[in-house]
Amino acid sequence: MHSATPTGALARPASLSRRLRAVPAATWAKIAFIFMCGAALLGFVLFPTYPIYDSEYYLLWGREILHLQTPSFRAYDAPTEHPLAVGFATVVVGLFGGGSLRVEVFCAIASFMALAAGVYRLTRTAFSPIVGAVAVFLLCTRFNFDFLAIRGYVDITYLAAIVWAAALEVARPRRGTPVFVLLAVAELIRPDAWLLAGLYWLWCAPKVDWPTRIRWGIIVAAGPLVWAGLDLVVTGNPLWSLQATNNLAVSLHRTVPVASLPATTVNYLVGLIKAPLVAGGVAGLALAAWFVPKRMWTSLVVLLSGLATFVVIAGAGLSVINRYLLLPATMLLVFCAFALSGWTMLEHGLLRRAWALAAGALVIYGVWSTAVILNVGYIQTELGFREDGHTELAAILSAPIVKHDLRCGPVSVPNHKLIPDTRWLLDRGESGVIARSQADSAPRLEAKIQHGVAIYALNLALTRYALVTPADNPLDQVPLRGFNRIFFTSYYAAYANCVT
Repeated sequence: MHSATPTGALARPASLSRRLRAVPAATWAKIAFIFMCGAALLGFVLFPTYPIYDSEYYLLWGREILHLQTPSFRAYDAPTEHPLAVGFATVVVGLFGGGSLRVEVFCAIASFMALAAGVYRLTRTAFSPIVGAVAVFLLCTRFNFDFLAIRGYVDITYLAAIVWAAALEVARPRRGTPVFVLLAVAELIRPDAWLLAGLYWLWCAPKVDWPTRIRWGIIVAAGPLVWAGLDLVVTGNPLWSLQATNNLAVSLHRTVPVASLPATTVNYLVGLIKAPLVAGGVAGLALAAWFVPKRMWTSLVVLLSGLATFVVIAGAGLSVINRYLLLPATMLLVFCAFALSGWTMLEHGLLRRAWALAAGALVIYGVWSTAVILNVGYIQTELGFREDGHTELAAILSAPIVKHDLRCGPVSVPNHKLIPDTRWLLDRGESGVIARSQADSAPRLEAKIQHGVAIYALNLALTRYALVTPADNPLDQVPLRGFNRIFFTSYYAAYANCVT
């Protein structure tokens, strides 16, 4: 007696399983990337955020350029200008006007998608598709990277350019022009790329003729030359960015003694990607050196160049912040992915099983440490403030009673942190928005802010966003004499002294 039920029931799953296994890894990667882009777009729509301090200044400078004004690079505690960021912001403002804030965030999120694709391409080419998928998963679950994108930081675009340059180089060593072009893009965003571009020229130059060497040398030199040229035109000093960054680092207490640099480096890396992944990155580096040394060199050079530039920055007395270690942190994620899944590249046997067990232990450690420190409330608060902080400042500045008193004088804010947002919303120049922390040591400015509108941070804006810091004069939060409160929201209060 025959029964067709068992045979039919088993045949379909087996056939489906074979079909799924037959799908190329590249196809799965494309499907996953489309899904990621859709999720990113949904997040962009559902959780509106706005650019952070530095990014908003680029838009301000772009608007000044469009108005044929000299960009206010010398503004009080203004960030270091980055030529490509300023140029791109100028185009964005010209095309989208008041909507540029959200467009800038959208572009940063798009850069994060490009970074994820580049990490996969680099890791897949150097190791395997499975290792590449794990690397992308590690990247996307690092909230520090995600938050940089939703705040519009230009660092994400910088990382994407470097990672894609590395990916192209791994696919075809000494590839040349495409890699140099991507490195030039990175050079115009952060000077950290100058060292890497120079090293790549030294690597490629011996194998080509002199015309090619010169052409590539021009591309490498374009970054620092454009940077110095922009500084010269705007400020009259080709070294303005370097010197201003040095002065700002001292005023903001961002310098680090060389003796403290090793501990600072480790602490920053742990802060960026967490201790389990730093440990996994070091382990993956050792495993790659043992099993696949020829495949690791490009990622290793990028990692070491990132660490070297960080040391140079600290040694030069410039600002030392964790964002300057994003490139080494990204490469550690690549090597950590190899530590977690490189065992899949081995033949079946004891070594493969031992490696898999060790990788499983690292995963358990990572999940446990994440569960201990994960604060969903912080994530929600952070996302919420990026929207509410901007919209409530816009609401208070557009209130009829505030708009009436804006004609009486400048707007004063606690310190430098609210200057770009206020200037953008009011379309005012450098003299139209003054930090009370700056006026404390400038009698001319102190006299100017005795009339007009004064903005004060309240509640969450004061604590979470740190719009007032311990270094500020506490009296800057005390309403100025003759000023009366005219409007307030849950984040800000507006006081005015308007003599008609």
